[in-house]
Amino acid sequence: MFIKLSLRNIQRSMKDYTIYFFTLVLGIAMFYMFNSIESQTVMMNISASTKEIIQLMLSILSGVSVFVSCILAFLIIYANRFLMKRRKKEFAIYMTLGMGKRQISSIILCETLFIGFISLVVGILVGIILSQVMSVFVAGMFEVDMTRFEFIFSQSAMIKTILYFAIIYLIVMVFNIFFIGKQELIDLFISHNKNETIKARNLWVCIFVFIVATFMLGYAYYLVTAGISFLNTADKIFLPISLGIIATFMIFYSVSGFVLKIFMMKKTFYFKNLNAFVMRQLSSQMNTTIFSMSVICLMLFMTICILSSGISIKNAMSAEMKEMTPVDLCLYKNWNLSKEEYTEEEIKYSHFNIKETLETFDFSVDKNLKDVFMYNNYATNDLTIKDTLGSMYQQIKAQYPQLRFDDAEQIVRLSDYNRVAKLYGLSTYTLEDQQYMIIANFKNMASIRNIALEANEPIQLLGKTYYPKYNVCREGYMIIAANYTNSGIIIVPDQAVDESIKNQNILIANYNANDKQRKRKIEEQINQFDYIEGVSKLSLYESSIGLGAMVTFIAIYLGIIFLVSGATILALKQLSESVDNKERYHMLRKIGVDEVMLNKALLTQIVLFFMAPLILALIHSFFGIKFCEYILSTFGDEKLMTSIFLTALFIILIYGGYMIITYLNSKVMIKE
Repeated sequence: MFIKLSLRNIQRSMKDYTIYFFTLVLGIAMFYMFNSIESQTVMMNISASTKEIIQLMLSILSGVSVFVSCILAFLIIYANRFLMKRRKKEFAIYMTLGMGKRQISSIILCETLFIGFISLVVGILVGIILSQVMSVFVAGMFEVDMTRFEFIFSQSAMIKTILYFAIIYLIVMVFNIFFIGKQELIDLFISHNKNETIKARNLWVCIFVFIVATFMLGYAYYLVTAGISFLNTADKIFLPISLGIIATFMIFYSVSGFVLKIFMMKKTFYFKNLNAFVMRQLSSQMNTTIFSMSVICLMLFMTICILSSGISIKNAMSAEMKEMTPVDLCLYKNWNLSKEEYTEEEIKYSHFNIKETLETFDFSVDKNLKDVFMYNNYATNDLTIKDTLGSMYQQIKAQYPQLRFDDAEQIVRLSDYNRVAKLYGLSTYTLEDQQYMIIANFKNMASIRNIALEANEPIQLLGKTYYPKYNVCREGYMIIAANYTNSGIIIVPDQAVDESIKNQNILIANYNANDKQRKRKIEEQINQFDYIEGVSKLSLYESSIGLGAMVTFIAIYLGIIFLVSGATILALKQLSESVDNKERYHMLRKIGVDEVMLNKALLTQIVLFFMAPLILALIHSFFGIKFCEYILSTFGDEKLMTSIFLTALFIILIYGGYMIITYLNSKVMIKE
């Protein structure tokens, strides 16, 4: 009997379960899809380094999945709470007919099992279909061969999904039994007549709180944009974050207190059609959801920033790779190591240049490499970053105390730089005997150095004085890298340095091979030599792609979960209001309001309710993305427009989808 009654209840209340079921299916599909990545990579032809990055990504995703499961558990319990509230009168009728609380709990238990089983099956099926699309997406992100593409079913992902959601359903069952156990018959019958208590707030207090919150937000926005130099240590970032969180709560607290009074001042607008009814409904909702609105606003803000910056990292790193890796290989080793820190064998090979060292171990440079060029860079403790800053040191130290001012500067001869520049396709330069210049492509550090260059600060090198030829750093680099990391190299005339301050020997070259496999074999040979370090275009490219893909996957995973969470909470709150306000809509029908006007009023109310946290989140995001652009400058100059467009698409599809479903369900509810 319980099973038959449960099935009938589910069939009869299908419209009530729409949001609940939609959230379950979406959560299960997402959970399966991201946990099936390991199985999808089996059919891909990937290198060992890419495989390591994927394994790291899978480990991180596994930890993220635990966090995601906690969020989904909260959502499912929250959604289930709405269903329980919706059915209080039904439970009262059951108790009136003689059912005990244990029997009602058994019915709810059966319903939960049925809904859980159906949502698991549908969610996993949707996840399996989407995971095939994910396979192509993974291959595209890691730029690997997909000639062996085939249908993949991940048994481990399915088991993990079933296990996690079984635990969540068990918690829901316990919650439902507890909920039924504490209900009294009279409370169940009159629950629909109870209204939430709304405490009237002083208008002037609300205005004062709003002004204070606006100033707090303004200062937080300033810190992450124009005042970003203040955030020179990791702990200081918590100040604008804290100000933003507190100010968000204060904004919703104050706005909910005076929004209705502002609209009441506009008589022509307020008394037009059903605007008075809509604004009072909206004011009531905002007064009772201050905390929820604030949390949802912050979740939407995190969604926009996480998705925008996460997707952009991959684009930025890929865009800079070609420019920053004009040659295949860059090797370097230290000259003349000291006895105190190194072994005799290491000291022995530190007196050979790279080419001599390679050929000592029977590696033919001429056979395996082409376009070979070797040069030295120089360094001395008598010329540090502090020394190049000169009289501007104290000012810069006050702004950037975290800089390592005592590090020795890298020095390169002008002729060596010009030869490298020609090979890289960069500009070449000339210097007078008493001149120097600085090349840098890491913008944050270049801006610091420019302060000293603009002040025409001289440097002392081996007893001679040199003055800057340019008052700003020039664009350039010497060692290949995945992004703009050259924080400054001093270029001097050839005669300015000698062998006494020789620091490193550097070799740049291209492989004497065209196919990737042959290049890998040459790299493996070079990597066997302990006395030589270096980077290659191939390894940088694979690690760059892997890191970008890893960040993008985690960003999409968390971003969508945060977006679903915020939309679900808003949808359920609005549906609860629709249940509670059926009588009000019924009264409007009695006084002659037609269905078209009622539906328009309902739609306006729902759109405004959903837009309230989104509007403030978009304002937060404008400044948050500016800060992200500053952080992402480390990875390159790729703009965020593409990722912002994709983020907007996610919001329209998911957030907008929940809003439409909420409107359709609410429209049905107010007609009952």
